[in-house]
Amino acid sequence: MSSPHVLILGAPGAGKGTQSARIADAFGVEHVTTGDALRANKDMDISDMDFEYDRPREYMEAGDLVPDAVVNAIVEEALSSADGFVLDGYPRNLEQAEELEGMTDLDVILHLDVSREELVDRLTGRRVCDDCGTNYHVEFDQPETEGVCDECGGELSQREDDQPESVENRLDVFDENTQPVIDHYESREDFVAVDGERAPDAVWADVEAAIEAHS
Repeated sequence: MSSPHVLILGAPGAGKGTQSARIADAFGVEHVTTGDALRANKDMDISDMDFEYDRPREYMEAGDLVPDAVVNAIVEEALSSADGFVLDGYPRNLEQAEELEGMTDLDVILHLDVSREELVDRLTGRRVCDDCGTNYHVEFDQPETEGVCDECGGELSQREDDQPESVENRLDVFDENTQPVIDHYESREDFVAVDGERAPDAVWADVEAAIEAHS
């Protein structure tokens, strides 16, 4: 099987990171996220784009949003150097979706479909180790000792953006900006909706089958 070009879509908490890691491992492709791509190319020369800063690093250090045009260029660079990939976290809006169509061809577009109620439960229940970053959940994935990381013994805490008000806001932003992207792809033959509310192994079985069927 040739190295597939996979786009995975879903709201925060839908399980994109978990399934993307399994896709990358099973199919031998790169897991491309906008965050990783930005960090890997933070010193890319963008002076020809006539923005406020000449390198993505300067936006990141200032805490400013990196302009779409810069994100587009960085994602295109990451995809061009990948034999196969699973793209996670891009496109976030219709403009980026249109840019993506000019960058590469996609074999399959996966949408992890999870209800808002389930997303809120998953995100507000998440706890993260302050030292090593390992994720836990107060209901689904508890550590052996409450509040203590199994991996390193660090203290577990709730991230600020996993607080209930922040979660609702993140999901509102997703509905406004990224749901139209899903609607844009939904009528395509290579679009596959996957029930993301089941156990990760059950979701993976459908994800793997969809990629094999379209590659």
